[in-house]
Amino acid sequence: MTHTPLVSPDTIRDRFSRAMSAMYQAEVPQYESLLALVEQVNHETLERDPALGERLEAHDELARLGVERHGAIRVGSAAELSMLRRLFAVMGMHPVGYYDLSAAGVPVHATAFRPVDDAALARNPFRLFTSLLRLELIESPELRERAAAILAERDIFTPAARELIALHEEQGGLTDEQAERFIAEALETFRWHRDATVDLDTYEALHAEHRLIADVVCFRGPHINHLTPRTLDIDEVQRRMPAAGMHPKAVIEGPPRRDCPILLRQTSFKALEEPTRFLGERQGTHTARFGEIEQRGVALTAEGRTLYDSLLGESRRQAAGLGNAEHQQRLAAIFADFPDREEALRRQGLAFFEYRITEAGRAAGRVEETDLEALIDKGLVVARPITYEDFLPVSAAGIFQSNLGDGGGEAYAGNANREAFEAALGVPVTDELALYAERERASRAAVLEALAA
Repeated sequence: MTHTPLVSPDTIRDRFSRAMSAMYQAEVPQYESLLALVEQVNHETLERDPALGERLEAHDELARLGVERHGAIRVGSAAELSMLRRLFAVMGMHPVGYYDLSAAGVPVHATAFRPVDDAALARNPFRLFTSLLRLELIESPELRERAAAILAERDIFTPAARELIALHEEQGGLTDEQAERFIAEALETFRWHRDATVDLDTYEALHAEHRLIADVVCFRGPHINHLTPRTLDIDEVQRRMPAAGMHPKAVIEGPPRRDCPILLRQTSFKALEEPTRFLGERQGTHTARFGEIEQRGVALTAEGRTLYDSLLGESRRQAAGLGNAEHQQRLAAIFADFPDREEALRRQGLAFFEYRITEAGRAAGRVEETDLEALIDKGLVVARPITYEDFLPVSAAGIFQSNLGDGGGEAYAGNANREAFEAALGVPVTDELALYAERERASRAAVLEALAA
């Protein structure tokens, strides 16, 4: 008896991310322009700096540059979040990190569904930043109950998607034909629908409480609100966006431009005002979807994050209200206290690195030395920065706020509630720092074991 082979989660994730990109380009034509701009800037950057291309290729980063995407969605209930966890598991994506955005005036908390092992990340590092609405932060009891009732009436998943998710769990995977059906059905959860599920008065009441609440509650599902290509020069993309017909947000979020990029920098074009039809045939508009760009750097250790957070806090105090050019100048001056050389980041324990044996190391025979810095100095081992695969809470909140209206929101009193989020999710979230630390530890052990053999 022959058995139909099952498709790997990595293959399903790769196909799904490409299908979602095609869907979003069809829904938001300006996104296609954004992709073209990023591709052009990346091409020019690599032409100008061939050493960067060689470095990216050596670090297994170049091949995945063109398929790099992250998206973002917002859901309204614990049941929706729990089912999404099962849907993303089909694609080998797991909840990593807990993000509290309520302190920045956005009434959600979130996680990032993403692949976690090296081979999966190299195949396709697609990530979905997934936020859960915190109904308890809605001040009006009547409005809170109305929002909960609306959410309880909808099902954001097709019956076939639910069946295929259950089949995946039963079989331990999907066949090729089943995977194709799963991708088509799963896409329906993230599709844009111009018809709201509420009347205009309800929409406006929720909108007055917070724009994001209206976005989550008033539609059939968590329409994908952005997809994000990865650029090698975010400052240049920001500079060119107006000429390409895009209105960029005021400032680039995250750290300043550096010789050794750290963590994540993000910018976007402003959200589109889209025609919307409400119950009762009343017409209006809704603003939710936008185009975001990211530039990624090395992942920081807990010590590095502490220093980063301290300097970023100081920059927010000093640079508030400045335009992007002045903001970036002030940011760069403040971040002068953050080492900008890989060697310093490594020696001071501020960033995570992966260790590999060089050709000279492989030719050296058995090596007694166990001090990695000494081995690096001798040219037997090379240290490569580990790319940051996650998100910055401040950046996420900044992007949300700037695209839902530039007025900053006041912090909510609820603040972090990781336990409630994990209860809704159905599993604990993975600590992203632990993932990077384990990757560094494993590479260190493998190098020393190989050299001693």
